[in-house]
Formats: sequence, structure tokens, C-alpha cells
Amino acid sequence: MKFILDNIFIVAIAAISGGALLFPALMPKGRRATALQVTQFINRGKTLVLDVRGADEFAASHLRDAKNIPLADLGNRIAELEKSKTRTIVVVCQSGARADKAARQLKTAGFEDVVSLEGGMTAWTAAGLPVTK
Repeated sequence: MKFILDNIFIVAIAAISGGALLFPALMPKGRRATALQVTQFINRGKTLVLDVRGADEFAASHLRDAKNIPLADLGNRIAELEKSKTRTIVVVCQSGARADKAARQLKTAGFEDVVSLEGGMTAWTAAGLPVTK
């Protein structure tokens, strides 16, 4: 106890930095789907695949029939997705981080059934699933 009182500033800094490290892990990530689950969604139909990577990444490879709206443009172009509000929207990026942000943005805009591809295109290609170039 004496150590804690003598070093209160160091203990406080350690506690604050520990909390800052845990904060991102505790943030809600939204619904995620594995590559297998996304394949099942696509096979059932009524699914829109939204790729939020940049145009150059999209041109290199993407899921078949995916619509490309970069994350930076999503706020301005969300009206393009209005007719898909009743469909399942699968959001895809390279690793999954941008897809989570886009999924939260779509949920805020009123889209109900939004999932992000867990692991992104990296996980999709690692599973040996087909891509379009």
C-alpha cells in the first residue's frame, strides 16, 4: 500500500494506459460472418456484397457481383443503397477493420441486416474462395 501511495502518478499512468489499450477491444464490432457464412448468404440470394476498399484494390480482385463504394465516399453515396434496405448487406474490405466502420455507418442509416466479412478479402482468398479480377 505504501508503494502505491509513494508512486501514485506512476500507478495512475499505468492504469490509464491499460484502460486505453482495452478500450478498442471492448468496442462493439457489429455482426460478423465467416467466409463460409458469407458464401451461404450469397447462395441464398437477396444479398448485396458491398466492397469498401479503394478502386485500385477493388480492381485487383473482388467478390463476384460486389458493388464498390470506398469507405471515404460511403456517407455521400449511401443513397445508392436505399433499394437494398430489405436485403442482407455483406460489407467487405481487405482485413475487416474498414468493413466494421462501414457496417456501423449503414446501421446508423437504417439498414437492418448488415454483416461484415470477418478477416476481409485476406480470409476469403486464404479459404480458397473465388474472386473476380
